Amino acid sequence: MAAMATTALPARQGTLRRDLWWLEPALIFVLFTAFVLYSIYAGLANANYYHDPYLSPFYSPCISANCSHLTFGVPIVGEWWNLAPAIFIVGFPLSFRLTCYYYRKAYYRAFFWSPAACTVPDARATYGGETTVPFVWQNIHRYTWYAAVVITAILAYDAILAFRMPTASGGHAFGIGLGSVLMAVNVVLIALYTFSCHFCRYLVGGRHDRFFGRRVALRLFTLVSRMNTRHGFYALTSLVSVGLTELYIRLLAMGVLTDPRIVFGS
Repeated sequence: MAAMATTALPARQGTLRRDLWWLEPALIFVLFTAFVLYSIYAGLANANYYHDPYLSPFYSPCISANCSHLTFGVPIVGEWWNLAPAIFIVGFPLSFRLTCYYYRKAYYRAFFWSPAACTVPDARATYGGETTVPFVWQNIHRYTWYAAVVITAILAYDAILAFRMPTASGGHAFGIGLGSVLMAVNVVLIALYTFSCHFCRYLVGGRHDRFFGRRVALRLFTLVSRMNTRHGFYALTSLVSVGLTELYIRLLAMGVLTDPRIVFGS
């Protein structure tokens, strides 16, 4: 596709489809727009992203000196980088999603109508593939996957800490709250989305010409291939889960909601 030259398309005509072909791209448009607008608000707010023991997934890893709650207990980035901690989520997981094969199909259809659905004419008069800026940058997807794996591991660490509840005596004890459940479900969905990725499928086995003598690679390739059939589902559900988890923690930190929880040994 990168080598494809811009070519003129046939004259645009209407479609003979009489089903609700426009419904899916319309829903994707609403979902993506709402998520982007909320992400901008939450990322720039730089407040109300921690409610003991919950850290918003938008602000993890929280490693700059201006963090309200440091992920690893000590700042890794000093005061000289006085940016909102959410910059790391914008820089890595967001770039992974933007360049994802499923997301590319989804937002090309929903925002650019390129095309909006099968047998529906493309909204543009010409087609140049992904040969121009910024679309040529989609090729970085394989590299953003490695960063996404690291972020997934850190979110899993946050989810484990979410079961370490504060007690009346000032210490901590094992407990379960709605927030800890949401964070655990969120990291599972994000992991399913990350490891069902097409590049992960290539990495574990697709790059081999044959599987003879590579039993582990074959098993991994088979597993990821099965997950890959639901990659689009994991992409959307993990997007919703990370947004709802962030919103829930924000509302807790603002005092709007109270987290129902059970603490053992308090």
